Amino acid sequence: MLDHEYHLLHSRLKHERPSNLFFVFADTIASLNYQRTVKGHGWLGVRFQLHPNREPNDFVVHVKMLDNDPQQQQSAIGVLGVNMIYACFNHYGDQKALIESLHDGIRERVTIDLIRLSGPDFAEIDSRLVCLDMVRLGLTDVAMFDEHGQCIHASEFLYKKSLMVVRGHFRPPTLVTSDVFDVAYKQFMSDAGADGEKSEIMAELTLDYLGSNGGIRDQDYLDRADMLCAGRQKVIVSNCTNHIGLIHYLDDFRISTLGLVIGVRELSDLITNKYEKHKEGMLLAEFGQLFTKNLRVYAYPALSDDLKTLITLENLPIPSGIEFLVKFLIENHFIVSVRNYNSEILSIMPNDIFQMIQSGTLGWERFLPDVLANKIKEKSLFGYCNTNL
Repeated sequence: MLDHEYHLLHSRLKHERPSNLFFVFADTIASLNYQRTVKGHGWLGVRFQLHPNREPNDFVVHVKMLDNDPQQQQSAIGVLGVNMIYACFNHYGDQKALIESLHDGIRERVTIDLIRLSGPDFAEIDSRLVCLDMVRLGLTDVAMFDEHGQCIHASEFLYKKSLMVVRGHFRPPTLVTSDVFDVAYKQFMSDAGADGEKSEIMAELTLDYLGSNGGIRDQDYLDRADMLCAGRQKVIVSNCTNHIGLIHYLDDFRISTLGLVIGVRELSDLITNKYEKHKEGMLLAEFGQLFTKNLRVYAYPALSDDLKTLITLENLPIPSGIEFLVKFLIENHFIVSVRNYNSEILSIMPNDIFQMIQSGTLGWERFLPDVLANKIKEKSLFGYCNTNL
């Protein structure tokens, strides 16, 4: 398992303490097997000092090799090692340059889905921004951080577990968001037959959801990350426009059961978009990639634009040409409705609450859990300004 390899690498670095401007390089790599059924992957780490008599820094990455030949993989790892050493001494003060330089000369040959930076010269680094930059700069399509804001890797905590993923804007997370996490996860664990030790729930922020007319703003991203960390959520940052990319990424970790929570509006858009794009020939293949045998989509109900009509799976607006397929997916429990939801809070619209926070309108706090409302006030998130001061 990959977490065993990481701990082996960590133990090798732990006993090495350079006494001057030296560096120590260590790696634990599993290369392509003879049958070519296991892709090469592994951990690389550098311990180095920039100043005498100061504590050393650690620079650890997890890499997945894309070449289909062991010698080419060895070559790519060698280049990556050189890139890491160069980055340590030339880009330690520029996070984006450090991350992007890792791909120099090997952009199409490796993906890097975890970077951990620690030590006195990385004291100002925010690991959540590291995750964002890894995805934004194209090193990987998926990165993760935990409820403490530290970079994590799926192999360390997801192997052979059940996982539920909740994709959203989280700008901000409201009482509806809390209800989604609570009732959908309980339903998922019941359906999967898993307890809390064998299952996880994670929030997912995609680049699409983070972007706006002005592109992705770091502070806006960090505000959302602060909210999710305050809610004790582990977070996926991804460039997976549809869910298929995330599903393929998680395949390596043998997730026993995967649940995706999606609002019925978004589900309707997803089905409609796939139908319009693939109705001339690849429709069944496209849906076959999404709805695999260990995947279940949980549809959370919503109100229509008039805030009166309840939209559920029973009255989901979809093109008539795909009704037969959607009916099949529902009847065979690939798509299920979220039960036991709180219907009294469905009228809460996150964008309305966001506008209230920014404009200083009174009363927005009642639409959020207390801990999140207090966090917004404490850190002035989402443009909050206390007009009573």
